[in-house]
Amino acid sequence: MECPKCNAQMKEHSVRVLHGTVVIDQCNSCHGLWFDNGEAEELKSSWMSDFLDSGDPRIGKTYNRVRDIQCPRCSKAMLKVNDSRQPHLEYEACPEHGMFMDAGEFTDYKHETLMDIFKGLISTLKRR
Repeated sequence: MECPKCNAQMKEHSVRVLHGTVVIDQCNSCHGLWFDNGEAEELKSSWMSDFLDSGDPRIGKTYNRVRDIQCPRCSKAMLKVNDSRQPHLEYEACPEHGMFMDAGEFTDYKHETLMDIFKGLISTLKRR
């Protein structure tokens, strides 16, 4: 599979979870992560997934400028999505196949803090 952000090859990583194994793909260049539908949510609570997001978050942030990316599974345009619990976190998603997170974003997604909850509350109040 090719990375939807930088078009480099992606490498599969297997993570053992309570009910089996989850296989995700990581870009060999930008270190972004591809999760098939449901995989990120399943890995969020697994301590075994702590090592997955090995890329530099500062480099990952530079890839936020890349727009109009296509799903590596179906080639349809992916949507920019803000996480409902952490509105500052933005990633790309294909409703049919999965989501792509730049380096550092899965770690942020996985480790929700009190500050994230506070930021979410403030952004909800601002939208009213």
